[in-house]
Amino acid sequence: MGTDRHQGGRGRAAELTVLLGCGALLLTACGSMPVTGDVKAVDASQPGDSQVQVYAVAPRDGATPNEVVDGFLESMTSDDSDFRTTRKYLTPEASKSWKPSALTTVLAKAPNRSDRPVHESDRSTTEVSYTLSGEKVATVDEQNAYQPLAPADYSGTLHLVRRNGPDGKEWRIDTVPDGLVLGQSDFKRLYRSVNKFYFATGLSEAESTLVADPVYIRNRTDPTTGMDTVTQAVRSLLGGPTDWLRPVVGSRFPAGTKLRKDVVSLTPDDRNVLKVPLDKKADGAGQRSCRMMASQVLFTLRDLTSARVEQVELQRSDGSTLCVLGSDQAEEYAPDGSSGGPDSQYFVDAKGHVQRIPGSTRGSGEPEPVPGPFGAGPARVSEVGVARDEQLAAALSQHRDALYVASITEDGQLPAPAVTSGASGAGDRLTAPSWDGRGDLWVADRNPDNPRLLRLAGGAGKPQEVTVPSLNGSRIKGLRLSSDGVRIALLLTSDGHTTLKIGRIERRGPQDKQQVSVVDLRQAAPQLADVTAMSWSGGSRLVVVGKEQGGVQQVRYVQADGSTPSSGVLPGVNQVRAIAAADDEQLPLMADTQGDGIVKLLPGDNWQTVLKEGSALVYPG
Repeated sequence: MGTDRHQGGRGRAAELTVLLGCGALLLTACGSMPVTGDVKAVDASQPGDSQVQVYAVAPRDGATPNEVVDGFLESMTSDDSDFRTTRKYLTPEASKSWKPSALTTVLAKAPNRSDRPVHESDRSTTEVSYTLSGEKVATVDEQNAYQPLAPADYSGTLHLVRRNGPDGKEWRIDTVPDGLVLGQSDFKRLYRSVNKFYFATGLSEAESTLVADPVYIRNRTDPTTGMDTVTQAVRSLLGGPTDWLRPVVGSRFPAGTKLRKDVVSLTPDDRNVLKVPLDKKADGAGQRSCRMMASQVLFTLRDLTSARVEQVELQRSDGSTLCVLGSDQAEEYAPDGSSGGPDSQYFVDAKGHVQRIPGSTRGSGEPEPVPGPFGAGPARVSEVGVARDEQLAAALSQHRDALYVASITEDGQLPAPAVTSGASGAGDRLTAPSWDGRGDLWVADRNPDNPRLLRLAGGAGKPQEVTVPSLNGSRIKGLRLSSDGVRIALLLTSDGHTTLKIGRIERRGPQDKQQVSVVDLRQAAPQLADVTAMSWSGGSRLVVVGKEQGGVQQVRYVQADGSTPSSGVLPGVNQVRAIAAADDEQLPLMADTQGDGIVKLLPGDNWQTVLKEGSALVYPG
């Protein structure tokens, strides 16, 4: 059954729904169905519906070239083990050389094919070519890394020959591009996003923090390896970080470590203990390193609902225990915010003073002025950023031309500005500040005559200019640092549009003379023509406010790799000026709106007003 196909007037298979069974469809893949319960029609093209399982069907005897091409394209969307049935549409030579795992190309919709009417009575024709076309929006490489693309035309070629088969002449594909070509809805049904975890480099072992590295793996069983979802995730983890993140993270697994040969299924036992058999590369690992390796496994599997893992046992190549780590013991390696970080919120009241809403999982505590010059002093501020340990805050002056850093735990005088901007207009001066997980403070000066991205190590001292070599003429309008300190989200303005990009933070040299740069900017919300606000929301997810081309304002989640979760769109809220999310995804989402003041959104609820007066609400960071 076609899961992402539409009637196109060229002999294409029509989009179908599943109803009790699949009938007598011979050439299209077929969704699995329950055999009990109420009768219910299910649209198999529902995005992300991983419950719909599709089986491939081999070509019928005497299949026309059109039918062979359609059947092959349909079969690529199936859960066909090792693509054995899919390969029946290919010649033996093409079947042996085809590498379906080489690259997955994601199109906005299922690929269209050119129409080549070849009749069975026409014996003179022995070969024919088909052009596949569509709008390419992303790729997934052999590392399972997702790469969003600016929408562009896709074109591929399938070449068919008429050859001798067991039952006479038959049409088969003899030239086929490596990899899979899938529409977005099929991709979301077949694949799921998983965060692998690696340790940030450049830190002492005591300061080590885990960094999320998102990848896409197959739902259920991977056709090529036969591995279940848990085993795929562990295998990908052992394979090392993706190329984009590799320069700033590292694995504690010895280089080249793999699962023991022939391991295709990893299942927790009845005590929720997962045993992971490793090959000889890991046999000599020390206990400290082993525990760090086990923590990488535990946090990688945390979001997989198919595996509730409370303890990981890493095994040597001979099956003996290398080390054991429980989920409670792994907390010393927990990514910032994954186990409940700061849950207080801070905002600027109508008088320009900073107030704190005390820690509350529901965001409903009674506001109170912070100690120090920002809470009760004569200074009036417009924006605030609070360090993750909630000891210091950075605030912009009312006209955004000066940045101050002061304690919010004890009284004191307003210090001299840490950064100033000489731009003539407030909109060209300083951005709202942000703190990374290493205690460094970041701010951008938008002065057209001297645009700068600045970092204050530890929130103090002389600001250091951070190079961003790939801006290509864009100006930084806003920024937010990830809790792990290795990624920065930037709002970049160019040609009248503001887009969201993620950059990798690279640090070189000793701590006191460190050279810092932001490199390899990549799109994080390519589907939005304009982004007006954003915030990190967990290890590899952001919440953004923006508009599609010609659309209205919306609030949605995006992944740091540029992909969009199926459930990414959030309830609408009017005229959002700023958005704030915590690293702990259980805490409420907060928004600063034009008409309703500060509002909050709890999971499964609607937006509710928290404060009618006040602005610039933030979580620490």
